[in-house]
Amino acid sequence: MAAPLSPHPAHEELRLRWEETVRRARAGHPAEAGAEAGAEAGAGAGSGAGDGAVAGSGSAAAPHPARYADELLRRWAEPQRRYHTTDHLLAVLRRVDDLAGYADDLPAVQLAAWFHDAVYLPERDTNEERSARLAERALSELGVGPSRTAEAARLVRLTVTHDPAPGDRDGEVLCDADLAVLAGDPEAYAAYAAAVREEYGFVPDDAFRQGRAAVLRRLLTLPRLFRTPYGAEHWEPTARRNLATELGLLGG
Repeated sequence: MAAPLSPHPAHEELRLRWEETVRRARAGHPAEAGAEAGAEAGAGAGSGAGDGAVAGSGSAAAPHPARYADELLRRWAEPQRRYHTTDHLLAVLRRVDDLAGYADDLPAVQLAAWFHDAVYLPERDTNEERSARLAERALSELGVGPSRTAEAARLVRLTVTHDPAPGDRDGEVLCDADLAVLAGDPEAYAAYAAAVREEYGFVPDDAFRQGRAAVLRRLLTLPRLFRTPYGAEHWEPTARRNLATELGLLGG
């Protein structure tokens, strides 16, 4: 019998982050002052296989968030992942920290970061939608109010395009945090690109090159990759150089 995988070095940091985020999210959305008090009585019951609820609870009170942290971290450590891993989750959360001052609803952005790739199979093109639905179920069970739950799920769905509408400050923060990897130094960017290729190892080389090049071209055609002032100033030039370099290596 194979030995269980060792926990990620940041496992405890992430659990504490999650618990604090849920605590703050339950405290109330600006548009829902006091509404979460009633929501805590509506904890859901069904945990299931595949994309089902993160964890189930049959109690009348909202369950402790630690149970959900462990299941989410299990998802992020699944063996089919090479780039969309616990390291990626931690990196996005830390970039959200960097951009926190730009968010209108920081707890919603932080929750969306936790869920944005929680369901991930590289051969599927419905991961974001499945992740958003998982967020809707789990956050409702956890006693997070409906407006904040809806905002977190909306943000997860936005990571399909990484193209928030003007004035969507929460969307700008999450998308910038998710794309910050594009602004790494050459060694870090090369490691990112290699991990993406490994994640799609089932795709033949020619097909991967064509698909990856299409993604890179789409990103390069965006007027701005990064929408927050910080991202535009500190990440945009390096990210565009990295994308153009990779596109050239793929044959354009």
